[in-house]
Amino acid sequence: MKKNEETFQTAASLVLAAGKGSRMTGYEGNKTLLPLIPSGPDPTVGSRPLLVEVLENLPPGPKGVVVHHRAEDVRRETAASGCTYIQQPVTDGTGGAVLAARSFLENVSQEAVILTMGDVPLIRRRTYHLLLQGLVEAHMTVLAFHPDDPAQYGKLDIDHHRVRRIVEWKYWSRVPGRMEGSPCNAGVYAVRRESLLLGLDQLAEKPHEVYKERDGRMVLIREYFLTDLVEILGNRDLIITFRMAEPWEVLGVDTPEALRRAQDIYRLRQSEN
Repeated sequence: MKKNEETFQTAASLVLAAGKGSRMTGYEGNKTLLPLIPSGPDPTVGSRPLLVEVLENLPPGPKGVVVHHRAEDVRRETAASGCTYIQQPVTDGTGGAVLAARSFLENVSQEAVILTMGDVPLIRRRTYHLLLQGLVEAHMTVLAFHPDDPAQYGKLDIDHHRVRRIVEWKYWSRVPGRMEGSPCNAGVYAVRRESLLLGLDQLAEKPHEVYKERDGRMVLIREYFLTDLVEILGNRDLIITFRMAEPWEVLGVDTPEALRRAQDIYRLRQSEN
């Protein structure tokens, strides 16, 4: 199935940017609009929104942004990026965000799709390109990394260099040594568009029931996990591979501490350029 690598120099990109960020204490905005350049002691005030950095580092091609919380703020801050905005009716998980974007995915012409997060701003252009390179010989590429502390991360279940599924922390942690050395999932993917659309119908049939805090109380909600797509496509005997990233690249900004760290890394990178 090997194709000319030039096929994947462009891609359609889908950026998930619907969430508030419940662990970003005291911040009411959309977390993807948090600044990489602080303007004072409060790290939530400044310039260069996370989402703008993500959009500028993606490969050439159409870009869709999934929105929900403070959607108008997202549109305003990214107006110059030429994006298509997709409303996620309810925040029903990362899989739900991709399901909401089905029409966008059906109407783009690119063979390759990047699926990424609006609060993971430090992924380099060359890393996205590595993900696309994986599609030369595979149907899907998972971005992986080795964190200092793997607790809470899903791990890749790999068999003969092929990814079979992503195993959540609460499962692999119960069997000491079971997945020792396996890389962790960064939550960012490249996938052939045809394969992605093939898997979405089955993903829509696999909701999970989870308890989440809503307005100060725990409620049972239905969510769709994007990680399920890996197993869905693997069960169809499609080829899924992975590419490695540096741990700092895939830092997700979901706490004040993570925001300060991302700002420090961004400042250091800018000073090196």
